[in-house]
Amino acid sequence: MIFQDFLKAVGQLPDPRFRRVLLLGLGLTIALLVGAYAVILGLINIFTGDTTVLPGGYEVTWVGDLLSLGSLVLMLVLSVFLMIPVASAMTSLFLDDVAAAVEDVHYPTLPRIGRVPFWDGLRDSVNFLGVIVGANLLALLLYIPLFFIPFAPLVLFYALNGYLLGREYFTVAAMRREGRAGAADMRKANRGEVFLAGCLMAVPLTVPLLNLFVPIIGAATFTHLYHRLARQD
Repeated sequence: MIFQDFLKAVGQLPDPRFRRVLLLGLGLTIALLVGAYAVILGLINIFTGDTTVLPGGYEVTWVGDLLSLGSLVLMLVLSVFLMIPVASAMTSLFLDDVAAAVEDVHYPTLPRIGRVPFWDGLRDSVNFLGVIVGANLLALLLYIPLFFIPFAPLVLFYALNGYLLGREYFTVAAMRREGRAGAADMRKANRGEVFLAGCLMAVPLTVPLLNLFVPIIGAATFTHLYHRLARQD
């Protein structure tokens, strides 16, 4: 059933309204990714000087390297880790537009609802982002002892971020029509399916280039998931 939600989201890509939101989201995703990468290079520059040699002989020289082809390749590699918090930052900023486009096509009989106020959405995005970054930093303490167990760090990474992303995306999707308390109750009642949907989103977020499209597709997928579960209640 979760895959059906995902395929519905992908199947709406030809819709001009949905494609417009996708392109806006794609542009912001790239901007956030470049910004996060620039911060990393800036910190390297501050603590190590103008030029730093990374493993493999790759030299980082701050702004000049930020614009180079070699830096683009490195940024794609780092996107495996950076896209999890970037996807989190995208949640509340674009979910209203994505959900409205999805509902107009797939759920046209539903009453229209007002948009979540921008500052409320931004506050939720910042809060969720802080939780994801903090949880992943704490998880670093577990990755080291698990390193010698085959696939254990990878399983922990996907399980942790699948849980966090599923919790965030479903809460924001359901909150539009259920309110904050109703969304929390609904998420708890369907925690298994929400977790699996989060993992489905977390895996492609670690695939360079493909991960650029996941935040918007994920928002649409969770909109379908919410409506499907709401019909079952």
